[in-house]
Amino acid sequence: MSINEAQDQIIEEFSEFDQWMDRYQLIIDYGKAMKPMPAADKIDRNKIDGCQSTVWFTAKMVDGKVIYQGDSDAILVKGIVAMLVEVLSGHTPKEIVDADLYFIDDIQLREHLSPTRNNGVVAMLHQMRLFALALGA
Repeated sequence: MSINEAQDQIIEEFSEFDQWMDRYQLIIDYGKAMKPMPAADKIDRNKIDGCQSTVWFTAKMVDGKVIYQGDSDAILVKGIVAMLVEVLSGHTPKEIVDADLYFIDDIQLREHLSPTRNNGVVAMLHQMRLFALALGA
């Protein structure tokens, strides 16, 4: 599945809900469904600076594709992490760096997060792209 197909799938899921309480629950459900990150990877080196909550990310290259894993100590943020991992994991570094992540605006996520949470999303995306650049070098 391409990055855009993954984004479109998320947009479609969110379009089924008019109320933001239902959309928040969908985000939480994404986090609950995400594969758990090993405790050994929840170390300072893997923390994302700029997030209000504690967020960890790792990335590795498998067959030319970047595979991400992430987690957070906040249930809503964990869901955001899960969505980002779902959209970007399994793609080439170039695809990740060049991706237009329109789903964030299309589902109105920015509008329904606090400024500090929005800054955290920007920090997560920045780190994910840095991982892709480093692994692709």
